[in-house]
Amino acid sequence: MKEKVEIVKKVDRQGRVVLPKEWRERYLRTGRVVIREEGANLVISPYEPPDLTQLFDSVEVDLESDLSDWKAVRRELLEARGR
Repeated sequence: MKEKVEIVKKVDRQGRVVLPKEWRERYLRTGRVVIREEGANLVISPYEPPDLTQLFDSVEVDLESDLSDWKAVRRELLEARGR
């Protein structure tokens, strides 16, 4: 079961709060956080960039261009988009 810890922290005049060192070392890999407002509460979660490899091979496109010529592929895709 998750251990709930409550810490009272001071907020400076600019609205800044220092996140606990232990939490930063354990969860904060990217140096960024997501702050979500839930009514009167703020929920701070570590930011995890999306895994773009899940999108690989998710779109199929019929191309006449040779994939080794990226300029031709780009030109063909832009032409198809403009139709």
